[in-house]
Amino acid sequence: MDTAAMLKMLQDPMGVPFFPQVFDALMVLTFALHILCVNLTLGALAVAVWGRLRPGTGWDRLSPALARTATASVSAAIVLGVAPLLFVQVIYDPFWYAANLLSADWVIGFVLVMIAAFWSAYLFYLGGKENRGPLAYGFLSLGLFVVAGVIMHALSVQLLHPEKWLGWYQSVGGAETSGSALHAFEPARFLHFMIPALTVIGIYMMFYAWYLEPRADADRAHLDWTAKAGAGLAFWSALAQGAVGAWWLLTLPKDFHFYRSPFLMGGAGLGIVMIALLAHIRFGAKRPQAFAWPAALMMLVTVLGMATTREALRQVYVGVFGYTIHGHRLTLDWASTVLFSGTFVMGVSVIAYQMSVAFLCGRKAGKWEAGPRLQAWGRISIGLLIAWIAVVAGLGVVLTLRQHGL
Repeated sequence: MDTAAMLKMLQDPMGVPFFPQVFDALMVLTFALHILCVNLTLGALAVAVWGRLRPGTGWDRLSPALARTATASVSAAIVLGVAPLLFVQVIYDPFWYAANLLSADWVIGFVLVMIAAFWSAYLFYLGGKENRGPLAYGFLSLGLFVVAGVIMHALSVQLLHPEKWLGWYQSVGGAETSGSALHAFEPARFLHFMIPALTVIGIYMMFYAWYLEPRADADRAHLDWTAKAGAGLAFWSALAQGAVGAWWLLTLPKDFHFYRSPFLMGGAGLGIVMIALLAHIRFGAKRPQAFAWPAALMMLVTVLGMATTREALRQVYVGVFGYTIHGHRLTLDWASTVLFSGTFVMGVSVIAYQMSVAFLCGRKAGKWEAGPRLQAWGRISIGLLIAWIAVVAGLGVVLTLRQHGL
């Protein structure tokens, strides 16, 4: 069967409920936030484990704080990972579902791997008077998170090669329906997503030092060391990521001519500016923590640029088969769109409130009390959450009654 015809046949005949360009933009945005949290988790665990292997050093002293960071950031990574996963299912449905079915055991196993990695991270953090669990749990959690990354990487690459699906399905001389194999792995692409974990945690260490400096009980000598160590880690890993990115570019099909893409040029340009900024901080700044905010903002912009470049590359891959996200049948569903938008507003308000409270209370030693504006924001957020639950539950009841003719 012709691959293009097969993809057309596999598309959802009902189409999409809203403009696919909107879904695509939201997918890029949420993926960028998700991968930042993923990198923060991996980087925090890696440095926390490294610190435990070097007792009596600044790394060792920093280890409990980073182990705790990992447990929080993995929660955010999971929550933020749901959105891009849903968006890709909507606008790349024939690709995503086929890639998942080819490796169904691994898709189900991914959930189990994440559960085990999550628990291991907590057991590594929780233990003893200094929140130091057995080191073996740190290694186990880090390894399991890498395995989870391998699974998602393989599924993402399998998505890009519909011309190989039939060969993978018949790879053992007959119909392979077990879903027990991962069929694709690209080392350069995988490393390009893994190495930034050290860049992210390096910038986080600078931010950590900036954040704790105002506290009366802060050890400023240790915070200065943390910021400088983080600046070095961020710079050298960003340099390594740039080299791996060039390697990945060389592995792309030559007929794509992707090196001409304005998206690539923009993403690469942001990466170069990021490396230059980190070089200035590493070699020219006496107090790297003073540059924590510019580095964090530049990192966010760079990741957004690279996420956009990644999406542009995916569209080139699928475009070979005549597939475009703009070719979906548009079946506008304003009810679901309004519910989605309301959920988004409510979620942003509640999460932003929680983050604001956590941010403000940690900068001061001892008891902290929220001001009247923050308290009002909290009441509004709780009200929005209650209203959202009432609306969703009410819709569920109404639809159920209608389905039964009541």
